Amino acid sequence: QVQLVESGGGSVQTGGSLRLSCAADGAPAGRYRVAWFRQTPGKEREGVALIYTGTGVTYYHDSVKDRFTISRDLAKNTVDLQMNSLKPEDTAMYICAAGETYKLPRWYPGHYDYWGQGTQVTVSS
Repeated sequence: QVQLVESGGGSVQTGGSLRLSCAADGAPAGRYRVAWFRQTPGKEREGVALIYTGTGVTYYHDSVKDRFTISRDLAKNTVDLQMNSLKPEDTAMYICAAGETYKLPRWYPGHYDYWGQGTQVTVSS
């Protein structure tokens, strides 16, 4: 079974940066894609960024494009999310997810089989 553990959350001021990490034990490169979702009370879970770990191809939600960068480190078996120019509306629980590569639409949460516990990101104005 794939095990996902997130880290790196915290509190920053508007314009600050954070780097989140998702340790993906048991998720072989090329077999799974890894995505970051974020959850705010009262809102649907929203896909933020994803990466196909075998190829390195990435996708982003329009709201974070050019501010967030997702990457993978195959040696460490981790997927990182570098978040720059943070805004208060980025405040959320950020959750790492992994699933098979072929299911579409790629942002549908039900197409991901494994989920981490989440790490909180808070951006103050």
